[in-house]
Formats: sequence, C-alpha cells, structure tokens
Amino acid sequence: MALSPEETARYARHIVLAGVGGPGQQKLKAASVLLVGAGGLGSPAILYLAAAGIGRLGIVDDDAVSLSNLQRQVIHAEADLGRPKAASAAAAVGRLNRHVVVEPHAVRLDADNAAELLAGYDVIVDGSDNFATRYLVADTAEALGKPLVTAAIQGFDGSITTLLPHLADADGQPNPRYRDLFPAPPPDGTVPSCALAGVIGALPGVLGSLAAMEVIKLITGAGEPLTGRLLMVDTLGMRFETVRYRRRR
Repeated sequence: MALSPEETARYARHIVLAGVGGPGQQKLKAASVLLVGAGGLGSPAILYLAAAGIGRLGIVDDDAVSLSNLQRQVIHAEADLGRPKAASAAAAVGRLNRHVVVEPHAVRLDADNAAELLAGYDVIVDGSDNFATRYLVADTAEALGKPLVTAAIQGFDGSITTLLPHLADADGQPNPRYRDLFPAPPPDGTVPSCALAGVIGALPGVLGSLAAMEVIKLITGAGEPLTGRLLMVDTLGMRFETVRYRRRR
C-alpha cells in the first residue's frame, strides 16, 4: 500500500530504521488492529499504534469515561467525562493522525459477538480488566487464527505475552495457547480488581506501550515477539523477568 508524500514525511524516522523501512511502513498502513478495551492499557496502545500509522484501528469498549479513569487512562480528558470510551478514544486518534481509519465499537465483547468482532482484524490486543473477557478473547483469537497480544496490570506489577497458537515455532512444534499459560481463571473473589487493589497510573503506560511494540513487530516482521514467553514487570524494583512456557499436550 503506497505512502503519500505527507505520510512519507510523517513516518520518516520509521522509514530510515533498519527492520521497518518503506516496506514495513506500508505493511503498517495496510494492517488492521482490534483493541479490546480503551482503558489504562488500551490508551497508550491505541495512541502509539495510531502514531505508527496502522491503517485501521477497531476499539471495543462499552464503558463511559469517569473521573477515576483519568489518573491512568491518558487517551481521555476531563471534557470526555460521561462520554463512551470508544467514541472518546476514536476522537483522540482523529486528532493525532487523520490517515488512520477508526472503528469504535461501543459494545461489551461477549460470546455472541466476539467472533464477528475479531474476524475483521489482522491482530488483536487485549487490554481488558477481567478474566472472563481475557479467556474469551484468547479462545476466540485461537479459533480464528488471529495473533493476540495480551497484557494485564495490578498495583505496581504487570505482564504481557504474544500468542500465535495457530502457527508452529522454529522447531515445527505448535506455539502455546493462553490456556497453556493460565489453564483456568482463578476462583471468583480471589484476585481483587484494580478498583479494590489500586494501580499506579504510569504502569499501564509501560505495558500498553509494550503491547503496541509487539503489534508493530508482528506486522513488520522486525525482531522476535513474546511468543512462548511471559514478560513480567515489577516497577517498584524496576525488574523485567521473562518466563518461558510451552504447549501442553
């Protein structure tokens, strides 16, 4: 997909970058990404993917902007209070990069609409805040053969991995699934929500930016994605640790 002169100037730092270049930027323009959640994790991921020149961004979120969101959900502002998050995020993308097509979906992702929503995009990013949605997104992405970048945060800690269970690794073995890493959701009530446990405002900025980086790598082919690896981030100790996991038979 050809770049216009304006796009060539806009993405000049990508185009001169080994591993991206003109062909990589054209891949970004031709790609579509669905973001599940326009909250803490979704905010930086959406902004950086839009700035990077992803051609089409879908945003799924049925919530409205509230005052307590603004401590970490940087895509929204005080003027957006009460506005659907999907619409607020779409407007922010429009202000940032007019070359990006935005498709807001102000609905709750559930078993009835998940397959239809995910099927229309090349890559999925899950920034949801509950286990039921995370498992639904992972299972649906696997069934559809869609790459999935999934991240989670709480308190001062976060984690992220990239799932390609529909593909094989370098040794010809199937890549692991989400349920190989987390076989089943924890019992209700055992893991407190961010509303109860709290979350430091800058943390989703770290993990959301990493999610955007994973997407860019998947699309351009640069580097090695976090497939079969869970990156865990401890911001209090500023430690980044990686745990490898495999496909269970």
